[in-house]
Amino acid sequence: MARWLRPLVGALLLLEGAAALSFLHHRYEELVQALFRVQSQCPYVTRIYSIGRSVEGRHLYVLEFSDYPGIHEPLEPEFKYVGNMHGNEVLGRELLLQLSEFLCEEYRRGNERITRLIHDTRIHIMPSMNPDGYEVAAKQGPDSNGYLTGRNNANGVDLNRNFPDLNTLMYYSREISGPNHHIPLPDNWKSQVEPETLAVIQWISSYNFVLSANLHGGAVVANYPYDKSQDQQFKSHRRTVNTPTPDDKLFQKLAKTYSYAHSWMHRGWNCGDYFADGITNGASWYSLSKGMQDFNYLYTNCFEITLELSCNKFPPEEDLERQWMANREALVAFIEEVHQGIKGMVSDENNNGIAGAVISVQGISHDITSGDMGDYFRLLLPGTYTVTASAEGYQPLTVTTTVGPAAPSLVHFQLKQEVVRKPAERKASGTRMNNKALQKKVVPRATRRGTQR
Repeated sequence: MARWLRPLVGALLLLEGAAALSFLHHRYEELVQALFRVQSQCPYVTRIYSIGRSVEGRHLYVLEFSDYPGIHEPLEPEFKYVGNMHGNEVLGRELLLQLSEFLCEEYRRGNERITRLIHDTRIHIMPSMNPDGYEVAAKQGPDSNGYLTGRNNANGVDLNRNFPDLNTLMYYSREISGPNHHIPLPDNWKSQVEPETLAVIQWISSYNFVLSANLHGGAVVANYPYDKSQDQQFKSHRRTVNTPTPDDKLFQKLAKTYSYAHSWMHRGWNCGDYFADGITNGASWYSLSKGMQDFNYLYTNCFEITLELSCNKFPPEEDLERQWMANREALVAFIEEVHQGIKGMVSDENNNGIAGAVISVQGISHDITSGDMGDYFRLLLPGTYTVTASAEGYQPLTVTTTVGPAAPSLVHFQLKQEVVRKPAERKASGTRMNNKALQKKVVPRATRRGTQR
């Protein structure tokens, strides 16, 4: 009952004073104008920045919402939405523009829920990761647009098959009891990715993102990691090999949060497919290699899911308002999911923050690390956990804490300096594997290109 009640209550909170928005498809120049219009209307809680340029030189703009734009506040989590990764899957692009206008307008109206969200969260919204592909698709329009027209970037590359393949490294690492988190990148990775992919990797390396979603089209389902199955011997078009992460139950909860807050995703039957609760493990749907979702989980602290939002990749303008109303509560409710689990500061005995400290949760073989200021954020389901903080040169510290269903539990760690021992007494430690040694052991296998994500 509570699962149904929360979206209803949240939706009612958003209804009062909802702004009338324009529901149009936005070409690149119009998208830029829309972003800067929002920034001019809410100058004290927004900032626009570019993370780089596309192949054809278009900026990859991000609109940030925060009570201190441009500044990371300790213990305030970073959240991101990324849309239009495939240029012809356009609904996410338009929804993120609508969300940006909505957050600004409701903040100006004094909406308590939205005000609290902006004050307690640093929200980053990238409406389009593939503006070049979108322009190709937009020239065809929604009526005659081909299924693949504009999907790839200007170099003809599918950006959701273009990230370094860390899954293969992780699967081998697991066989030798190595880590499956913060997997190092191949030495030549920059030469293997497109400008848009490079920009995103550098972006997510610069911000300590905690939670994320990327928005697609062609189906209606909330998809969660892993996208790539370990066994690459399958030759069928659709693979049904469930490949869970160590945080599988948490990912299912995150996906259901969106699905049940959405008007019809949770019903399961959409676009000729059936997904129980409107969610799916990525590899259980079909195996996808070099995707952005798995890359976030394996390389950074960020937990990302993929949202398939419409059967029609390029819906007509007359359908945009209905789609916005179906997704509005879900978009807001998913951002709120960043506020769960535990968070705190990792510091030394002089209260100086320790960056890069490793936070380990007993029973979950996936660690996260503290940010530049020493603050950390570990998403967890309600329950009691044994948590350890460790850092090079310091004695590890272990505590037991209970996580509730509402706000995150505050758990600080103050680490004492490690007693210096003789070299012969020291034991090797750490969470990162030797990249070159791991690369030599693994030979990536050919993978099939998917049709949706």
